[in-house]
Amino acid sequence: MIDIAILISLHVVGIAMLLSLWRLVRGPGVPDRILALDTLNINAIALLILDGMYLKSEIYFEAALVIAMLGFVGTVVLSKYVLRRDIVE
Repeated sequence: MIDIAILISLHVVGIAMLLSLWRLVRGPGVPDRILALDTLNINAIALLILDGMYLKSEIYFEAALVIAMLGFVGTVVLSKYVLRRDIVE
């Protein structure tokens, strides 16, 4: 029963990733594209965790943790660049 729920969740997260990619490509402004990239990052983390649950493998959880850390740093750097046009203070 849980496998069916995970498969449905995988499809829903896949659709959410496609919608985030659409916003990333068609976003009217830079802040919208940064937000879409962050949302795509969160959806990728969810996809990895669901894959790990479905395949019963711990390596996916570690990969999701690494992607979460890199995504957070990337979002902060992009936001800082948009606000100040300079990354290093």
